[in-house]
Amino acid sequence: MFEGAFVAIVTPFKNGKVDETALRALIEYQISGGANGIVPCGTTGESATLSHEEHDQVIRIAVEACKGKVPVLAGTGSNSTQEAIKLTQHAQAAGADGSLQITPYYNKPSQEGLYQHFSTVAADTDLPIILYNVPSRTSVNMCPETVVRLAKIKNIVGVKEASGSLQAISEIIDLCGKDFTVLSGDDPLLWPILSVGGRGVISVSANILPGKVAAMCQAAANGDMAKARSLHYEMREINDVLFIDTNPVPVKAALHLMGKIEKEVRTPLVTLSSSHLESVKEVLKKHGLC
Repeated sequence: MFEGAFVAIVTPFKNGKVDETALRALIEYQISGGANGIVPCGTTGESATLSHEEHDQVIRIAVEACKGKVPVLAGTGSNSTQEAIKLTQHAQAAGADGSLQITPYYNKPSQEGLYQHFSTVAADTDLPIILYNVPSRTSVNMCPETVVRLAKIKNIVGVKEASGSLQAISEIIDLCGKDFTVLSGDDPLLWPILSVGGRGVISVSANILPGKVAAMCQAAANGDMAKARSLHYEMREINDVLFIDTNPVPVKAALHLMGKIEKEVRTPLVTLSSSHLESVKEVLKKHGLC
């Protein structure tokens, strides 16, 4: 279920509130463009600044917009185990198809602490869980050995890997077996991760080019690594410019330039500088997106 191009979708804001109309239209744009799934309330969705009510609202909207079309993998992680359980149980009640669980940030738990956190969350939900390892955001790296332990839990079915280590990713793929899904958490590393056995991506770049990201994943699934490599290089400038500043600031600017959302981000994030905005605009124009 959780393979191919999943969009780490932004949360559009208008006058400080969730822009439901823009969010629904954006989800439809992703689906019609070929995305294989939607991930609301992840890092790209500014989950850290959403109230619990807004978090629940965004997931509900995503489930309604995606129903019968593509699966919803809801971001429901937290650095508090009990909060992660609560968010996950709400997502399950709302009809989400799975839960994306980030490694607890700021706390800096040990590997045993990570195991206890995720196994406790898994025991309190029936949803399939995708683990999320992103040490650049959380200051803790989940080692392959911990992932292997967690993969033995029935409803922990995969991991979104954003450690940047192809060695660790290869080890996870080798040791966890074919029933465990490894997804890229880095758009620029998608093709290398697919080449060592990854099965897809939770993508920032798919917000603006869902079809190309999906095509790269499908080419790899078909064994056509030459086509996947070609698409990797077609996407290179997009992948670079969308990380010219802290995610999701550049991708929100890009979507605004494309006329799809307002440019609002929530503090402590701020909108792009004029020079960075020009860089985004230049790349979008080159790809015929604005």
